[in-house]
Amino acid sequence: MTPIQDCIVNKNHRINPIWIMRQAGRYLPEFREIRAKNPDFIKLCLNENLSSEITLQPLKRFDLDAAIIFSDILMLPHGIGQEVKFKKNFGPELSLINFDKIKNTEEKDFINKLKPIYNLLKIVSSNQIVRNKKDLIGFIGAPWTLLVYMINRKSPKLKLNDNFFNDKMLIGNLLNIIEKFLKLHIKNQIESGATIIQIFDSWAGLVEEKHLSEYIYNPTLNLVNYIKSFNTPVICFPREIKNYKEFCSTVNPDVISIDYNVNPEEILKNINIPIQGGLDPRILLEDKETVKKHALKYLQIFKDVPYIFNLGHGILPETKPETVDYLVKFVKDAK
Repeated sequence: MTPIQDCIVNKNHRINPIWIMRQAGRYLPEFREIRAKNPDFIKLCLNENLSSEITLQPLKRFDLDAAIIFSDILMLPHGIGQEVKFKKNFGPELSLINFDKIKNTEEKDFINKLKPIYNLLKIVSSNQIVRNKKDLIGFIGAPWTLLVYMINRKSPKLKLNDNFFNDKMLIGNLLNIIEKFLKLHIKNQIESGATIIQIFDSWAGLVEEKHLSEYIYNPTLNLVNYIKSFNTPVICFPREIKNYKEFCSTVNPDVISIDYNVNPEEILKNINIPIQGGLDPRILLEDKETVKKHALKYLQIFKDVPYIFNLGHGILPETKPETVDYLVKFVKDAK
């Protein structure tokens, strides 16, 4: 059993496994070298040889407890026929929705389009670094977050477009399609070697309380139950959601991942499942003493409960690999 599985299944709080959101990617010089030669991000994600190499890069440097696949939540809209591009200093840019094209997407075509992701999982799961020692984390975007990107066609940043909810029929139909293909994507990731699935709901914080059941709780619960049907642990990251206690009691993931704006002591009081994350990624831009101080804070708060050390959002590109190395060693050595 891996350290993360021990934490989740046996509720072992004597160890603190560690992995880092976006650990495969932009802060590593070896990744930047590959990225410079591969400017099309979607094509890079679908290059199984390069994406598997990128997935393994941080594990060759650091004693992390899991590999997380180098991919993107927007591979789902790409797979069902909505064009996705990534523009420098802007982020994702999606084409107008062609609903007829999306609703007529065949399952076999979707699988073939995303097959390099499943091949990446097979390559990494058979690698000596990962096999029998570390978890391999696959992931999806939550239905709400994917809906936001598909309709908004770009990152919403702080707010949605004023006309976002105008077409209720489109939203309802899209959510059904998103759920159908997310389940297919989950199934293929698990069958290809993923030992854990994380659900990223990056824009959960934009949903008003009156819409939480419709857009967050019910769609995510359907996927959590589906993942559990494979006897695979599921981690949920409902970023900036207001009520973590209600989310956990309703959606019932195996692990709740918290963002850096959350008070960890409140989480400790209200949550009775394994907890992950919380550290502000900006802390890793500071000196080692500051990193140690803030890491120790989370380790002490969660010392008597099962806790997976992680960040409260993705690692920043400016982060020095030496700082990550220091953090991983500190967490591993902490008692």
